[in-house]
Amino acid sequence: MAHATLAVTLPERVWISQVSRAHPEATFRVLAAVPGRESGFALVRITGPHVESVVEAMAEHDQITELTPAQWTEGEATVHFETTAPLIMFSSRESGMPIELPVEITDGEATLEVTGSRERLSELAEQLQAFGLRYRVEHVRERLHESQVLSERQREVVLAAVEQGYYDTPRRCTLTELAEHLDIAKSTCSETLHRAEEAIIKRFVADLPDVTEDPHLEAQLATD
Repeated sequence: MAHATLAVTLPERVWISQVSRAHPEATFRVLAAVPGRESGFALVRITGPHVESVVEAMAEHDQITELTPAQWTEGEATVHFETTAPLIMFSSRESGMPIELPVEITDGEATLEVTGSRERLSELAEQLQAFGLRYRVEHVRERLHESQVLSERQREVVLAAVEQGYYDTPRRCTLTELAEHLDIAKSTCSETLHRAEEAIIKRFVADLPDVTEDPHLEAQLATD
């Protein structure tokens, strides 16, 4: 499974692009969304210094067919609405790639987090383009289950090392004592720990933003 972060530039013809660019200080967080046949429904939280003006602009836009305030406080409003131009939702639906919520939109740009197969990522890229959405790939990395990072034996040794205090400062357990606790040879214990530590550290580094971008997929997803 691959995890990708995409920065999507919204077309100027779309209401969210127009309203967010007219109010660049406002942040839109899509908390829930579902596409219909020809429209989309969403719950969005808006924060900023002029929230009332933002909501008024949404209510007056001809691409917003229904708008109901759900919660309102100073500097923040949550509204439920229907729109005839849910391009990101349509892209997700047509590609079969779920988009992780919340989606944050500011000044005409949306940040999308998606996790799926490389094929689904490519299909999402094609659908974004088909709906006139330009984007750039912030980063792409593999998202592995913990069982794919460590073997069962490595997990057993690492957990025992933590429980026995091998990684404490100062250590409460030596390598010899840990090996005796596990009833294995000291050399086996050392080798297993080393391989486990290597896997854990490499996985940690891989999860750091922009460290291990996949240039092949980035090129595949890149727009002209």
